[in-house]
Amino acid sequence: MKLTHLDENDRPKMVDVSAKNDTTRVAKASGIIQMSQEAYNMIVSNQAKKGPVLQTAVIASIMGTKQTSSLIPMCHPLMLTSVNCEVEQLDELPGFKLTVTAKLEGKTGVEMEALTGVSIGLLTIYDMAKAIDRSMVISNILLEEKDGGKSGKFTRPA
Repeated sequence: MKLTHLDENDRPKMVDVSAKNDTTRVAKASGIIQMSQEAYNMIVSNQAKKGPVLQTAVIASIMGTKQTSSLIPMCHPLMLTSVNCEVEQLDELPGFKLTVTAKLEGKTGVEMEALTGVSIGLLTIYDMAKAIDRSMVISNILLEEKDGGKSGKFTRPA
């Protein structure tokens, strides 16, 4: 299989998607941040000195999703039609699961946008709570599902 981001002389290139059809494309990604009980309690009770951690993480996720092509060299700038971010409390860890769903009508998928949004959101939580717990662990950043385009639907097996 030939790598699509290399030309016939093995030079990096951005893939030409101009011949592709516009389709509805959706991608959902998620990740987890685990932390101390003290940091978790501070975030849940909205007592962080830097402000509302989870709300800020949602905004950061959306902003990160929109900036993907500025961060990942071969990603196309995309006209996203929707970015949704959900934060789930995981009392048993303690920690949070952050999920980003990105959508557009276009010629290329949005997997990298959803994954970038998750990464930026989790890093924001870390940044806002690091004064309490520098041992937080960000993990399991993954594509849960995607749909649209020539390759069709993908759903991560359970």
